[in-house]
Amino acid sequence: MDGFVSLLVPIAVIAVGVVLLLGLLNMVRGGSANTSQRLMRWRVLLQFLAIVVIMGVIWWRAV
Repeated sequence: MDGFVSLLVPIAVIAVGVVLLLGLLNMVRGGSANTSQRLMRWRVLLQFLAIVVIMGVIWWRAV
């Protein structure tokens, strides 16, 4: 179980990075403003979830 919990942090960070890169690519290409807004909302949500996951893993290891 500890291995699975440890995998959650890199998965969460990679998810945030992918959405961030997609947003940057959309901006560089001059893509739709609606797409940029949607990607920004996803990024903020994923950042929140990543923080929750990181704090959960810290708590899990402390117990």
